[in-house]
Amino acid sequence: MRRRPLPSLRRFRAGFAGLAAIMLAALPATPAVADDDGFTMNDSRITESSGLAASRQHPGVYWTHNDSDDGAFLYAVDSETGETVATVTMTGVGTPRDVEAISMGPDNKLYVGDIGDNLGGTWAYVWIYELPEPKELKDQTVKATQYVVKYEDGARDAEALMVHPKTGRVYVADKNEAGGSLYEGPAELSSSGTNVFKKVAAVPDLEVTDGAFSPDGEQLALRAYFGGILYDWNDGKIKKVERLSVPLQRQGESVTFSTDGSKIMYGSEGSGSSVVARDVPGGSGSGGSGSSSSDGDGSGTTQADGDGTSSTFKVGALAVAGAVVVVWGFKRLLRRPSS
Repeated sequence: MRRRPLPSLRRFRAGFAGLAAIMLAALPATPAVADDDGFTMNDSRITESSGLAASRQHPGVYWTHNDSDDGAFLYAVDSETGETVATVTMTGVGTPRDVEAISMGPDNKLYVGDIGDNLGGTWAYVWIYELPEPKELKDQTVKATQYVVKYEDGARDAEALMVHPKTGRVYVADKNEAGGSLYEGPAELSSSGTNVFKKVAAVPDLEVTDGAFSPDGEQLALRAYFGGILYDWNDGKIKKVERLSVPLQRQGESVTFSTDGSKIMYGSEGSGSSVVARDVPGGSGSGGSGSSSSDGDGSGTTQADGDGTSSTFKVGALAVAGAVVVVWGFKRLLRRPSS
């Protein structure tokens, strides 16, 4: 998510993106089986893909959007070609401020989370938009319902919105480098009043950038830039299953499950960004190990799938470690009092 009020941070992120690109270029190529069923977004308008949702009506199609104030636009991308097959303009909503997430709910309803906070968690309220997924894929305008959202414990920044596929209840995970929280919305959202989201669980070890429910609603995946965790949903009493094998990406901002539940799809910001498919741990997906476990802090483990060599893993781990050190050092520099 872009932090406009902090020019020095924007300059740093530009430099960091360049560093990440160099690190990614240094990684050995992984076998084609590693990212089976992944795709690249070829639409030049999609430069900051920040959310991802698999369509149930249109197999192989994924919905995405740019973050921040790009406008009230949604893009349907065909995973076979990487081409945008429909652009939806939402009407009936105000001017979006910081759109960060998209999720598919029951009855083919799309939920869009205008829940980011470019002021660092100070907006008095944020918005969620609900609209029916179009039955026909073509450029069109669709009327959406706008919901006003607040949190019971005050304003916060968030980038993850998840709608349970069975109950239709909406959840938000806030973004906090020290670990955040999972918030639950009302049983039914109201368009005429304020919807107060209540904290229901802690999410330690992750600076959450997105999340998704499995198609059966039994599991919840939360991702960060360099790691992720798979939870058993357990009727909302989340229980950690294991860490996810999150790919090393330029700026990992999105995640969703494939419609058959066998894959977790990881997306990234940037022009021509790729969506990487990994097997769900313990699932029926083909090829690759699909999961990894790690001890220590919440940065997670990034590994190559398929027949990748140990050197691939080591280089990837060094790249992640180097990036983390750079971020840590920069944050310490920002905390120093100015003279």
